[in-house]
Formats: sequence, structure tokens, C-alpha cells
Amino acid sequence: MADSTDAKRARPEIPNLKLNNGAKIPLIGLGTWKSQPGEVASAVKAALACGYRHLDCAAVYGNEGEVGDGLKASGVARDEVFITSKLWNTFHAAADVEPACRDTLAKLGTDYLDLYLIHWPVCLKKGHAMPPGPDDFVDVPLKETWEAMEKLVETGLCKAIGLSNYGIKRTEEVMGYAKVKPAMLQVELHPYLQQNKLKDFCDLHGILLTAYAPLGSGDRPARVKDEADPVLLEDETLVKIASGANRPAADVCIRWVAQRGIIVIPKSVTPARIESNLHAGLNPLSDDAMDKVGKMNRNLRLFKGVLWTPEGTNGPIKDAAKDLWEDE
Repeated sequence: MADSTDAKRARPEIPNLKLNNGAKIPLIGLGTWKSQPGEVASAVKAALACGYRHLDCAAVYGNEGEVGDGLKASGVARDEVFITSKLWNTFHAAADVEPACRDTLAKLGTDYLDLYLIHWPVCLKKGHAMPPGPDDFVDVPLKETWEAMEKLVETGLCKAIGLSNYGIKRTEEVMGYAKVKPAMLQVELHPYLQQNKLKDFCDLHGILLTAYAPLGSGDRPARVKDEADPVLLEDETLVKIASGANRPAADVCIRWVAQRGIIVIPKSVTPARIESNLHAGLNPLSDDAMDKVGKMNRNLRLFKGVLWTPEGTNGPIKDAAKDLWEDE
């Protein structure tokens, strides 16, 4: 059942950006990473009820079935919702890409994705543990994976494809042989890591950016966390900017991303916060506030590459800071 006319009138107008395939993607979406079992379906339903029309998912989050349940329970028609998911690291081989995508589709309860991303530039053996050991890495050429992703577009399983956690060099590599160009790069992006060079690159080549961890992801896993890192939402400069704008620091971060023309996907399972995040993304900041946040950049990654660097390994990722984030 589609939304009623009255509900449509009550929904806030969320700006859309245009992908390079001509499709529109809402500027603000609901992130679902770290949402706990039993909470995701109700969060999705609440998000769609208050106006969201963009859901960001991934197979490795382990909750796509609940996302699908929430979508079904919402009564919102599938073609009104933009759904993104991601190919996990164990399925980069050509023969594994379509089955992985079909598994995601089955869990979500849909027959297509609007956008499908290669989740990481890391290839792992099936059945690996986290964190991976030195022998868990395998070598699958990026070209092989990308060509299999392109077939998903050809068959209609995905409308658009792209990359997550990739930098400029690897993206340029894909563009050199791609028949279907990357439509999206999804990366860590917040006031401490503003990704200005990457945004310029994407703007030049007609690729959109999505920001994950726009609030600094204070609850990120311990393995990727450095206890010496500052807490973004407690930053004195940000708190002062937020006070001057009469807004919470989190709201400033969300709108700062959106106002740069970058898609933002804050995660929450609390209905009031889900709605607050949406309105934060729609409420403009002054030019002065934007400029002040823009000066907060530290090129500081809060998600450390050691996630993919087994201790003592001489394997394919020996220096994560250099090899994973190759374009810094």
C-alpha cells in the first residue's frame, strides 16, 4: 500500500542528487550499521514514516532481513525507496558476486537494488574470522569483481554500482576499464576528515560521495579505535559553532555534510532521533558556520586501517595507512 495523499503532504521535501545513470538519490538516508537485532525493522519503519526514502545497508551488517521487514511493514511502495547495499569481502570472485547480490535481495524482499557497492578494497577467504589472520587474504583482481558487478546492471539486479572505502587511485583504475562507470564512492567523512581532494576528484568525474560516520562514530569497534583520538562531538570548536547556530553539535555535522552536496546517512534506532537527524540535514547552516567547520579538518581517520592488518603479517596489506588509503 502506497502512502496516502495526506501523508505525502506531511513529509518533508528531501533534496535529491542525480547519479550518473540519471537516477535520483535522496540527500539524506538512514544508516543501518551497528543497529542491533530486534531494533532495525522498527527503525526503518519509523524512518519511512517521518519522510526518509533512502536506506543504506550491507550484507555484513547482518540485519538486511530486518530492513526488509521494516520496509514491508511501512506500507511504502518499493519504488519510492532508494536502497543501497554492499558486496562483502569474501565474494569478490566473479562466480560469487551474483549469488551474494541475490542473497541480499532475498533478505531485503526486493528484486533489485538501486545501488550496489564493493564494500572494501580487501579480498578474504570464505569463512574467515574477524579480525582476519595472515592466511585469510586472497588475491582477486579488481577488474574481475567490477566486470561481475557490471553484469548485475545488465541483468537488472542493480540500477547502479560503485565503491566503498576506495580512494582515487583504485577508482581511476576502475574507470580505465569500466563499461559501467562508478556512480558512488562511500567513505568516512566528517569535520575531522573532510575528504576535500576526493570530493574534487568525484565532482570532476561525475561520481557522487556518501559520508559514513558523519558524527565521528563514537561507538566504532575497539579494533579500529585509537583512544588518543579526540571525540568529534566534544570538540570545543564544534561545540562553539553549534552554540552560535543554536543547534546540537550532531545536527551541525549532519547539515555540514549535506550542505556540501554529499549524501549523509546517520544511524539511529530511536524514532525521535531518526526524525531529528532528518530535519537537521534539511536545516541550512549560515555561510559563517560552514566556513568555521571547514577549518576543522585534521585529515584524521577515526576508522584505522589496522582492521585489515593482521599483527605480524607480511601479507598483502602490510601497511594499512599506506596501502589501504593509498591516495593520501
